[in-house]
Amino acid sequence: MRVMKSQKWTARDAKKCIVIPSDLDHKYSRGSLGMITGSAKYPGAAVLTSRAAFATGLGVLRFHSSSGLAHLVLHSTPEALVQPGKVDAWISGSGISEKKYEDISTWLRHRWFALMKAQSVPTILDAGALNWAGKLSQPTLITPHAGELSKLLKTRGISASTEAIESDPAKWAVKSNQLLGSVVLLKGATTYVASEKNLIELPKATAWLATAGTGDVLAGIIGALVATNYIAILNDPEQLAKVAATGAFIHNLAAIAAAKDAPISATSIIEFIPEVIRKIIK
Repeated sequence: MRVMKSQKWTARDAKKCIVIPSDLDHKYSRGSLGMITGSAKYPGAAVLTSRAAFATGLGVLRFHSSSGLAHLVLHSTPEALVQPGKVDAWISGSGISEKKYEDISTWLRHRWFALMKAQSVPTILDAGALNWAGKLSQPTLITPHAGELSKLLKTRGISASTEAIESDPAKWAVKSNQLLGSVVLLKGATTYVASEKNLIELPKATAWLATAGTGDVLAGIIGALVATNYIAILNDPEQLAKVAATGAFIHNLAAIAAAKDAPISATSIIEFIPEVIRKIIK
């Protein structure tokens, strides 16, 4: 395994990955994000990912699902489109079980993942879509926590316990990038992002982030950033790691702003995303 020195991510680094629209931009030039998130079992993930994406700054969001989830998303995010079309990036898997045949509704959600091959654009794989790592031709980012990464590596014949990964996350982020052929954002108290040429270390996260739905918010933030940076990523796939790190950086700062040293919910984090971005780009 190659040895890499980690780069600590800062607001100055993050600023370079936030695309500020110009007078010539319109909704289709500002990035179109295809979203396959949420399920009958975890419907809230669809709402959290879509709301977080729009709060981060995005031209168009295309949500792919049956009518039930689509209506739920439209109720909270009426800006979303619920019909297929051209996208510049994919975010898939948040709020969807990795067990494809767990029930009929989960199986139906997994069928939507085939769309990721139909449009070969930068793609983020979370939760139920992690098994697609290494199976797509486009630049791909996976966003597991230690437990999910342990399960994923096991399916590829690699034994690594959750505890082992948590004890040395930088090592396992790098190793997983090599094994899976995808950029790896390994979530934890300290999040690491590993690509072929980069190992990025995020500031230690606030412990208040340990609550349901915060991973879905992170996925939405990163999805929007990838969609708005898709041309740069296609020209240089290493940019995907930097954009992912920026998403995690924004996520943590928004959580800190929401918490003020007190409990928070995933929904409350979303409200602070625009303010955090405003401070980064000023």
